[in-house]
Amino acid sequence: MATPQFVLDLRRSIGHAPLWMSGVTAIVLDASRTRLLVVRRSDTGAWTPVTGIIDPGEEPARAAVREVREEAGIDAVPVRLVDVRTLPQTTYANGDQAQYLDLCFLLAHTGGEPHPADGENTAARFAPLEDLPPMNDRFREQLAIALSGEPETRFRA
Repeated sequence: MATPQFVLDLRRSIGHAPLWMSGVTAIVLDASRTRLLVVRRSDTGAWTPVTGIIDPGEEPARAAVREVREEAGIDAVPVRLVDVRTLPQTTYANGDQAQYLDLCFLLAHTGGEPHPADGENTAARFAPLEDLPPMNDRFREQLAIALSGEPETRFRA
């Protein structure tokens, strides 16, 4: 995954110490709401929705739209905030530690054909909801919340 310049700058000061980050998960559905945009990560090979880090000062919904465009080459518009959660701390192969506040958005596809647009992924496609590739429980739960039709955002108390 490409590391934003502001994170590289911070790492020069704090080394591998834990870094609190804000990120987005983009649940992008096609117009029929029967297919989900999935990407295959180049670092782990895992299938996921598009995810990414929010840049300093960036509006979270705009970050989700930007990440979808950068990673999958398609256009989408935000529909609603679906889920807010803190992810477990992660230690990367180089020793860097991070923990993310994840803001999950439902987005609607508005144009373009998915493709791996920036080197972070080896594949990008719309997968039928009844035949999704293997994904972790978090992403399946966020998809279920997005599809539930509940207007409220889910929070953990």
